[in-house]
Amino acid sequence: MKIAIITDIHGNELALQSVLNKIDIDKEVQEIWCLGDMIAMGPDTNEVLDILFERPDVRMITGNHDEAILSLILGEGHPDSYKHTRDHHEWIANQLTSENVKRLQQLPRIITKEINGTRLFGIHYHIEAHMRDAHIREEPFYTILEPTLENSINMFGDYPADIICFGHNHPEHLFKTDNKILLNPGALGVSKGNTAPYAIIDFGFDKPAVTIHHVKYDKEAFLEKFEKLQVPQREILFKLFYKE
Repeated sequence: MKIAIITDIHGNELALQSVLNKIDIDKEVQEIWCLGDMIAMGPDTNEVLDILFERPDVRMITGNHDEAILSLILGEGHPDSYKHTRDHHEWIANQLTSENVKRLQQLPRIITKEINGTRLFGIHYHIEAHMRDAHIREEPFYTILEPTLENSINMFGDYPADIICFGHNHPEHLFKTDNKILLNPGALGVSKGNTAPYAIIDFGFDKPAVTIHHVKYDKEAFLEKFEKLQVPQREILFKLFYKE
């Protein structure tokens, strides 16, 4: 049995579909965990969500952008530290169908599973225990730290699992200790390269094997959508996330 891990699609349908096409070739993959931030930055809001929600093999949780946009739609406010993304979030909020709003509202923040005695834990990023149920306005997700073993252990070392899977911080993380694997496959839909990353956890060995893979996609076609749709704040998004 294998589980695929994807995260931080950020409204990039072309990257998502390229990764799913690759995953689907491997018939041993029984589940796909999607660890939040499905929307925002990229323009393919409903396209991404429709693909994910219509697949019975996908388990999903929310990320900070998903929750911030939902909060706007529901009239519950917007996190103060997200002021710089307010125009973009409002534009994305206006794209969301009512069906996808309802479906996003039903998603948890955490998913877990046990396979052959190995405990898996999925979360978008570290949330301290007393903040696990806090509204996104209270900014429950921990400040992003450099992707080091020490920082990852400080955040996730006490989690009750053998493999902790997360996202939010866009670079890849794959750290191993004597009793834990800490995995962030990297942002599927946000990179300055032309590939989309995902991870596979293979339970067909004495100990689970984790590998990170990259799939090429048509990034130029994706970026053209920003201009065609006049996505707000696209120039700063290009500079920060997509272009060298």
